Amino acid sequence: MMKFTKWNFIFLVGGIMVYIADIGVDFWVASKYFYEGQYCWAILILCFRGLSSLITQVFSYQWFKNDWKGTAPGKLDWIFLVHFFHCGIFIRYWFALKYGCQAAFRQDSSGDVSETDPPNIIQKQAIDVLTDINMLRVFKTFLETTPQLFIQIYVLMEHNNHDFYQYTAIIISFCGISFSMVDYQISLRKSLPDKEELQVLPKFVYLFYKLFTITSWILSISLITLLSVRSSVILLILLWSCGFAWTLKQHTTFCKSTEMEYLYRTVVGIILLFTFFNIKGRKTKACISIYYATHTLVTVGILLVCLFWKPAVIEEVHLTVVSILTILSLVLGIIFLVVYYKYFHPVTYCKQQTFFDEVDRRGGDNMEVDRFQNFIMQ
Repeated sequence: MMKFTKWNFIFLVGGIMVYIADIGVDFWVASKYFYEGQYCWAILILCFRGLSSLITQVFSYQWFKNDWKGTAPGKLDWIFLVHFFHCGIFIRYWFALKYGCQAAFRQDSSGDVSETDPPNIIQKQAIDVLTDINMLRVFKTFLETTPQLFIQIYVLMEHNNHDFYQYTAIIISFCGISFSMVDYQISLRKSLPDKEELQVLPKFVYLFYKLFTITSWILSISLITLLSVRSSVILLILLWSCGFAWTLKQHTTFCKSTEMEYLYRTVVGIILLFTFFNIKGRKTKACISIYYATHTLVTVGILLVCLFWKPAVIEEVHLTVVSILTILSLVLGIIFLVVYYKYFHPVTYCKQQTFFDEVDRRGGDNMEVDRFQNFIMQ
């Protein structure tokens, strides 16, 4: 069993700081837009914040209900009240800090012990609560941070403004995505039995693969939005429909209720707008190839349209810079993707599986299957 280390605790504290900073930046940017009379962008920023918070609170509360079955009703009522005021994530961070501190600083390293021994129980509690947080942060990343990043870049190109707060918001958004992706991958490795801790180099390769591919896609969607908002909306709805249909075909079993399962599939469809996730732990070579081939074709198509039909709202020099950044990000993202899956993916170390394969590992026939085994696995 992997251990919750001091570095994990440091990443946890860093994640809390970024989460709090992100909340402050959202309201700061929205207030700036209101002050400048750009009410539409201010409302969109707050809507993404509210929608993301609502969905994460719903999932968080349902997980508490599932985990705390048989506890006193008053305890769940208190948990519901906290989630009602959109503060559920802070309860989870409190448990993570509590168990993480005990696991990382207050336990002696005593070799291999049974999982039922007290030290390993604390370790498992710390890892489980951190895993739940990272699930919720992945939801938040693609329901709020990534769409807001798209809005910031679009406004920057449309109005040709170079305000400090806009650059700050973009940097904070990228930091949020970075922490979310790295923390998610760390939790994934910890959920796979008998796998080594993800080292520094694989973390950076994975991070750059995600950031570059997502950056390329966001820039592409920003460009087509400058040409035609209607075309951008139609494209996103079409791609979301394809992602949602794929989740239906996969027959996901992440949630215990039908209603929550469809909400989960809806959220996964939104996540698939920006990046690829394997949601069933099966072979993904064909799926991931089709996914990024489609993104590449759409990106190239958008760039060609912009070159022949240059939008009047963006200067030619800016269009050239954005086009170069889009192509460069796409190429680098694909390179890092291939390198990660070829050399650093967990399945690479499993002799029974081949390149790009996925396995739904449960660590033994008698071990209870937790949420993470049915979560979007890469």
